[in-house]
Amino acid sequence: MHLSRRTLGKLSLAALAPLGLAACSGQSNLEGGASGSDKPIVTTYNGSGAGFTKNFNPHSASVLSMVQGMIFEPLFYFNPLNAIDADPVPQLGESYSWNEDGTALTVTVRSGVTWSDGTPFTANDVAFTFNRIKDTPALNGSGKAPSAEATDDATVVITYPAPSFVEGPNALGRTWIIPEHRFADVADLATDANEEPVGTGPFVLSDFTAESYLLGANESYWEEGKPAIGGVRVISLSGNQSATDKWLAGEIDYMSTAIPDLDTHVANNPDLSYTNTGTSQAALFAAANPELGCEGPQTDVAVRQALYYGMDREQLSKLAFFDLGTDISPAFALPERDKEFIDPSIELAPWNADPAKAEQILQDAGYAKGGDGIYAKDGVRVSMTVSCPTGWTDFVTALDTLKQQYSQIGIELIPQQVSVNEWNDAKSKGTFQLVIDSVGQGPAPDPFYPYHTFFGTDSTVPVGENGNPYQNSSRFSDPDVDAALEVAAGTDDPEVKKQQYFIIQKKIVEAMPYIPLLIGSSLTEYNSSKVTGWPTAENLYAYPMSWSAPDNAQVLKTVTPA
Repeated sequence: MHLSRRTLGKLSLAALAPLGLAACSGQSNLEGGASGSDKPIVTTYNGSGAGFTKNFNPHSASVLSMVQGMIFEPLFYFNPLNAIDADPVPQLGESYSWNEDGTALTVTVRSGVTWSDGTPFTANDVAFTFNRIKDTPALNGSGKAPSAEATDDATVVITYPAPSFVEGPNALGRTWIIPEHRFADVADLATDANEEPVGTGPFVLSDFTAESYLLGANESYWEEGKPAIGGVRVISLSGNQSATDKWLAGEIDYMSTAIPDLDTHVANNPDLSYTNTGTSQAALFAAANPELGCEGPQTDVAVRQALYYGMDREQLSKLAFFDLGTDISPAFALPERDKEFIDPSIELAPWNADPAKAEQILQDAGYAKGGDGIYAKDGVRVSMTVSCPTGWTDFVTALDTLKQQYSQIGIELIPQQVSVNEWNDAKSKGTFQLVIDSVGQGPAPDPFYPYHTFFGTDSTVPVGENGNPYQNSSRFSDPDVDAALEVAAGTDDPEVKKQQYFIIQKKIVEAMPYIPLLIGSSLTEYNSSKVTGWPTAENLYAYPMSWSAPDNAQVLKTVTPA
């Protein structure tokens, strides 16, 4: 039996003695912010191992880390760890309201805000942003993006073609507002690199190299007293081990990286601490839809079901996720937060493998074990590649563990480590068999968002076309799911949503295009020698993951010098 969920995180006492930053090649202004102040610079690593290419366009698929939220802000901040009915934190917006049928969202914007070049910010910038997104095909593939009109300098009305209550958190919390005076002449909002960004956020671009870039404090930021630090240095490294070494050496202050023996490290160094938020739904993503061009044994639902029952999640947790993994539902709603929204007939994923059941599923589907011990059907062996980014040690270990587990039930798994760019490109185009990844939670604590993002037909494209690698890369499509999503999108009644979610859950559990592993350890590590005020288990004022936007902006404008 699987043990109960562990606490969200552990915190050590923060020491007061400052620790100097180690220099990285090509860096400057390491000891102070953009204005040369003596305020500390926070150094962070967010998984980049191939160097940086200038792209500060918050609406580009290849935008650099820490642009969204840090330079370009949304209207409100929705903390995904809060309850579904919690109020968001005002940012560029001050208040909002829906009309009765959920087709018009009226927002009062903050007054007295200026862009970092001194130009006043108004509701016209908000309306411009939404209309440019609507008019950019690559950003409005479904054709359902709203239009907007500024009725005066402080008010904007965002209008949808159909009832769209659930689109509120996306519009309010994940739409990065851009300056009309800088983007009016941009030909393609989806591809422009915006190399000299002008935003309203707490930080501004200070310097840039292929190895690192510095975001200095925005001295004219609208929120008084923030940010209290001098800036943020984003660095590129070879992988998790290098990041771990630098964190232990005091050269990284803020990152979200898989690190073994964290409790030991924290116990031995009072400057170090971490949180574990436990919301990362790790899964094997299968290129599952042959009608959209997917190829391989994983396109057979029987193979995917065998993978589901053939994995030992307890062993995976111990070997790959530092024994911090917890139960996951094949409904892909969080078992604790979303308990009331999960069909009670759907059981949690089995914590231990059921080899007999896995093999019986294959045999019932017409597979027979060959002389090499691997099942095959019509001359095709159940042999599949599965990839993860190079250096992502938790995923690497998980795939090596699954390879051994699946060999015992007659399935051959071939793990591959590739660059992040290759990994995302394969997901985007559908040119993979299996990848290991996480099913993200979306902009607010509601199962609708992962369902729409990962299971909606309008969130994917045929194999070979460029889709969004962070959306429905499995190419799942079901008309009943699409219909249920449409009903759920048009209501703010929890009971109506629940019934639609039950329809979706039965379909995705049966088809299983995303094969759930477990809820992994969502670890974020801190060094408090220079900066304090990081999120803790007792005060998760923001989702702490360093790579997550705009959550990281909330963290970095809240922390203060030690």
